[in-house]
Amino acid sequence: MFEFFVAPFLEFEFMRRALAGSLALALGATPIGLFLLLRRMSLMGDAMSHAILPGAALGYLAFGLSLGAMTIGGIVAGIIVAMAAGLVARASILKEDASLAAFYLMSLAAGVLIVSLRGRNLDLLHVLFGSVLALDDASLLLIASITTLTLFALALLYRPLVLECFDPGFLRGVSRLSPVAHYGFLILVVLNLVSGFHTLGTLMAVGIMILPAAAARLWATRLPTMIASSVIIALASGAAGLLTSFHADVPAGPAIVLAAGIAYVLSLILAPGGLIGPRLYRRPHLEY
Repeated sequence: MFEFFVAPFLEFEFMRRALAGSLALALGATPIGLFLLLRRMSLMGDAMSHAILPGAALGYLAFGLSLGAMTIGGIVAGIIVAMAAGLVARASILKEDASLAAFYLMSLAAGVLIVSLRGRNLDLLHVLFGSVLALDDASLLLIASITTLTLFALALLYRPLVLECFDPGFLRGVSRLSPVAHYGFLILVVLNLVSGFHTLGTLMAVGIMILPAAAARLWATRLPTMIASSVIIALASGAAGLLTSFHADVPAGPAIVLAAGIAYVLSLILAPGGLIGPRLYRRPHLEY
């Protein structure tokens, strides 16, 4: 058991770095994913994860695999797409989901074409699927910084974000913080998707945000418990995916997301809010 579960992290530095990156991503990105889920914006997270690709690809085209250039490019592209989708939704008959889908498809196509200009499939795979096993000090510092900023911002915006999840009209009526909470939250989504982009790639980044959050939603009914449960599930998925990657010699990013997916499927079956869970946890009525 020790050799299987613990030895890889003790013996190999790249495994410890990958575990630290997964830990930081779970602490920052997963609570954001939970709020996306509660606001019925899960698919928006998927669209936004692809929206950062053109900016990151332009940074890559200009400076190669430069952490700073790809990060700045991804953040700028993500914010532009988020704002543009909102503007289109307000100025035309299209809903925000339709405009996001259109921008998502164009962003994904443009990003892949830009990366392909270099002519190296390895770099394209790095951008699309990440390199969690190749994290260096600069990448870990970036991910940890985004996580710290996210937790601080969530602490400040917690109440308005909760209100906006359940009754956005009431928040707009009683507080001026509604636009601050809305656009601040969108910026946090973009930042954490960029963080996940460096770890899991643009195709997998949203998986660690949404899947643990969806699994936690099936187990808990109170928001603090949901947040804690989703983080724990994300941490366990990260460790399980890394161990699977190490022992089975498979890509680490997809293994982590698949582990989170397995946790979601088990929760969907067994949790109190799942398919057969209500029968398992049903309390008998008192008889007099």
